[in-house]
Amino acid sequence: MNTDLSAVTVMEVSPRDGLQNEDVLLTTEQKLRLIDHALDAGCKRIEVTSFVHPKRVPQMADAEAVCASLPERSDVRYTGLILNDRGYQRLRDTKLHEAGLVVPATDTFGENNQGLSVAQGLSMAVEIIADGKQSGFPVQVTIAVAFGCPFEGEVPLSRIQSMAETLAAAGPVEIALADTIGVGVPMQVAQGFMALKRQLGDMPLRAHFHDTRNTGIANAYAALMSGVDVLDASIGGIGGCPFAPNASGNIATEDLVYMLSRGGIEHGVDIQRLIDAAAWLETVLGKSVPSMLLKAGGFPDDNSEVK
Repeated sequence: MNTDLSAVTVMEVSPRDGLQNEDVLLTTEQKLRLIDHALDAGCKRIEVTSFVHPKRVPQMADAEAVCASLPERSDVRYTGLILNDRGYQRLRDTKLHEAGLVVPATDTFGENNQGLSVAQGLSMAVEIIADGKQSGFPVQVTIAVAFGCPFEGEVPLSRIQSMAETLAAAGPVEIALADTIGVGVPMQVAQGFMALKRQLGDMPLRAHFHDTRNTGIANAYAALMSGVDVLDASIGGIGGCPFAPNASGNIATEDLVYMLSRGGIEHGVDIQRLIDAAAWLETVLGKSVPSMLLKAGGFPDDNSEVK
């Protein structure tokens, strides 16, 4: 276990994974305001949208419009999610800095999520990653349902390792494991990431957790202790996959940052600004959000310190 980690990067995913499963359709201006909240809090990596079919995911129908109006920031890395080559080509026509590719870990989830089997997803990914590498455009890849599938149940670690080996050989800038439906537990997370660390050497790794079964923050800690230094999170704890039953929200960015701050781990994000953003989200969504920090506040009273 890695006990020497002193700094992490938080990937803010609320504009994409956070909003994609919400019933209330936010306007382009409201999405840009959410991105502004993340920027104001100090987030330096933001997943701003996804390039998917608007009939499948109506919340993301204005992907190009969002990208066209993003604030110009040389210190921020904007990324968009893609599921196939069509999405990749759309993303390349915008000013985003990076493509975030998704590959399914099971055939059934892949068919439901993007109409691809595992083998087809890997083949598609290898081609896109190779194109990005050849053209100098960063492509990172996430293995979805890496810790459990809503349709097929347990996912063998050996399959994840085999997929990661194939993907790494193509040359992505980063590989992530996603607990898409929030079934993973810390022991499983540690085992998975430590196995990939041994297997892939210096390949940058990222972790994406949902708090569906109240294990999200514990899983984030397990990933950190396993050497992962990039964690996805969503302001307010909103989010979920439209094609995975009972896949509720991501871990809340403010809750994650609270753990990091109290643990003395640098992250560069302002907790109070995140809490304010979560409160704003409640007003535009018209409902309460899962965030615990929004309910309880930080500790001690001055919770705005940026670590």
